[in-house]
Amino acid sequence: MGRSDRIELVDIVPAGNTLGEGILWDAEHGRAWWTDIQERRLFRYDPLSRQTESFALPERLGSFGLVDGSDRIVAAFESGFAFFHAETGACEWIARPAHAAANIRFNDGRVDRQGRFWAGSMVEGNGPHKGKLYRLEHGKAPVICLEDIAISNSLCFSPDGATLYFADTPQRRILRYDLDRASGAISNPRVFAETPEGAFPDGSNVDSEGCVWNAHWGAGRVVCYAPDGSVRATIDIPARQPTCVAFGGRDLDLLFVTSAREGLGPTPAQHAGDVFIYKTPAHGLPEPQFRVLHA
Repeated sequence: MGRSDRIELVDIVPAGNTLGEGILWDAEHGRAWWTDIQERRLFRYDPLSRQTESFALPERLGSFGLVDGSDRIVAAFESGFAFFHAETGACEWIARPAHAAANIRFNDGRVDRQGRFWAGSMVEGNGPHKGKLYRLEHGKAPVICLEDIAISNSLCFSPDGATLYFADTPQRRILRYDLDRASGAISNPRVFAETPEGAFPDGSNVDSEGCVWNAHWGAGRVVCYAPDGSVRATIDIPARQPTCVAFGGRDLDLLFVTSAREGLGPTPAQHAGDVFIYKTPAHGLPEPQFRVLHA
């Protein structure tokens, strides 16, 4: 992939989200999906028609994934896991793991290459760091994989599915874990990348070359890290709080970036909370889908 100057802003979706997050690309239908966590809304955008739809949610939605063979999503709502159908509003709860405190909710999540859904929780405001990272497989109880987390973020997986990336945002470090593809067990954490002061690692995604693209909350940029952790490219985002990234479009060479207005006062910058679309020399990977066991 070439330098940052080969990355071009091609469109801005005027979403105006309070806390836009969790964006992903539905290749089958050619649409991007994301959530506005604080407004309890799910958004769907068609880049060909440039039409945006939104759907009401029963709770704040931290993250979600596509489901194999279904129009539903697998959702990490603030209180737990569920299948949710946007068109009908039907919600089928899977599990509601007990949070350690009232100010803990689910946050970042993503489906891995083997069809398991991972989602982490976070602490809102002050209090002990009692967030957890969970792994969910259909037909099984959620498994706790990490504990004592402040803000779970940056969940994504290497192209071969053998590496999990994860950040506890206030620590300003993205960690790399070995992931056992058969069992889902993670081990051997080591630092993959560290962000500068004032730049907090938010949502991430991985391209076809194994590069990690991470939104730097507070610093108004997305950084592409090579597989060895070195910086390969940087995109300056016209919003101070970018939150998550996804590759989409017919050739998976468009980078969609969500952002947030939250905490910026009554008159935030013009594009705070919007979704930005960039043409890149990189190509993403198809979004994995949650594997459902059929009787």
